[in-house]
Amino acid sequence: MKTLLLVSSGYFLLKALNLFSKPLNQMKMAHIITASKGVTDLTYIKNDKQRLDNMGVDYEDIDIEGKDEDELRKILKDKEVIYVTGGNTSYLLRCVRESGFDKIIKDLINKGIIYIGASAGSYITCPTIEMVTWKYTNKDKFKGKDLTALNLVPFLISVHYSLENKELLQEKIPQSKYSVKILTDKQALLIKDDEVKLIGEGEEIVLS
Repeated sequence: MKTLLLVSSGYFLLKALNLFSKPLNQMKMAHIITASKGVTDLTYIKNDKQRLDNMGVDYEDIDIEGKDEDELRKILKDKEVIYVTGGNTSYLLRCVRESGFDKIIKDLINKGIIYIGASAGSYITCPTIEMVTWKYTNKDKFKGKDLTALNLVPFLISVHYSLENKELLQEKIPQSKYSVKILTDKQALLIKDDEVKLIGEGEEIVLS
């Protein structure tokens, strides 16, 4: 069974301990931190690791940049959960492609490995990362870049929702050919095969 947990914030991990067939702290986790190398404030990574430690999760910090497909397959062969954290989405996506992680993660998910994505880690599961460009007034930084992502889910995700984002999303969502699911930092999407379930606090946010 394909199982993904797509969260807006690592905060949600505290609620994810018993979401799966085995508790998270009884499984070996790969903590993919590559996206954090594209940002300056790493407080959220520190908080992530503190949460995992407090939960008693057996995890290994892994940077996929500079590694090849064979190396990553060896590193990930005994892992039961792949947790891809947030940070710089376009940087992460480039490393995902260059390392062969894009091929590996699809194989692992098909074999029953659980994928957890937070923020950028959620974005790359979508058909494209076009939603990342919506908040930038200077679109030139994305000009000419291939925004095609992993296509593990058939929709786009917008994370870290607050009322300040509402007007922008109401403008941008109709311009995309994909449907968009919106998450606050206290919500997540639990995906099992083709079933998509919103979990967490509050109602589903629908903008049109």
